[in-house]
Amino acid sequence: MGPVQTPLAFIAQRWTPSPRTLRRAALSAVVMSVVIIVTGGAVRLTGSGLGCDTWPKCTDDSLIATAEQGIHGVIEFGNRMLTYVLSAAVGWAIIAARSAKPRRRGLTRLGWAQFWIVMSNAVLGGITVWMGLNPWTVAGHFLAANALLTVAVITWHRTGEGDSTPRPRVPGPVRKLSWAIVLVSALLIALGTTVTGAGKHAGDSSDVPRMPWDWTAAAHLHAIAAWVVCALALAMWLVLRVVDAPDDTRARARDLLIVLVCQGALGYIQYFTGVPELLVGAHMLGSSLMWIAVLRLALSLRERPHSTAPLPAQAQQGTLSAA
Repeated sequence: MGPVQTPLAFIAQRWTPSPRTLRRAALSAVVMSVVIIVTGGAVRLTGSGLGCDTWPKCTDDSLIATAEQGIHGVIEFGNRMLTYVLSAAVGWAIIAARSAKPRRRGLTRLGWAQFWIVMSNAVLGGITVWMGLNPWTVAGHFLAANALLTVAVITWHRTGEGDSTPRPRVPGPVRKLSWAIVLVSALLIALGTTVTGAGKHAGDSSDVPRMPWDWTAAAHLHAIAAWVVCALALAMWLVLRVVDAPDDTRARARDLLIVLVCQGALGYIQYFTGVPELLVGAHMLGSSLMWIAVLRLALSLRERPHSTAPLPAQAQQGTLSAA
């Protein structure tokens, strides 16, 4: 009797996903990561952050939302249920990565990293409810969701590459400029949490604590960081043309500029119109799209060619044929 197989090993032994299936599985995790960020924002913007009184149950006596909790309970509980859809997408990505032939351990590890981020952020979301929507835990919950989006995008990109050592596609100074864009963009997202943490949309009643500064001052600092990202992105677009970078890399720089212009315009419109809920939600979606564009640009500056070595079964068949 052979050793007992894990469920993943059992599936991998009997199924090999096509490259398209593998890529779609990874993309599903990216899409659901964006969805959970946007719907999490909708919970706060509709004042439903405490629609469920506690966690992991919705009330002390009920696992699901009750009629007494009204629409806010439905919204908050619905967002919790989306975590299961997100988990299913991440699970599909893990299974597809584990089943790829030849085995891709790095890709599988990236899938499991997504799983553990989802689990830890679910606990952080529960702590946020227990603490009455403390703005610092709300900010941490949002940043953890962006950490998940980061790993999901990297996983998605890696499904289209091989597992060889990465090699640069542009000169070193250009890659350093890309790292500057990544770092300042991450700072921009973090500063965005200081705007919402002190702003008008607390997520529930006016009793919810806020961060101890004026939200308009935080918005101005956030805008300065946004202008820095725009300047760096424009510089990158110009530099990539000068160094004759690959067409797909230049396209990524163009995409980032387009997203930044749209996101910046939306940010100013929402600021001067009193931050209406719908525009804030659209701005959160734009934040996710901007971060995806930043990561895709950075990842496009190096490549990992696919290995040309045959699979073990193919190599054995070739040896038998030669004999």
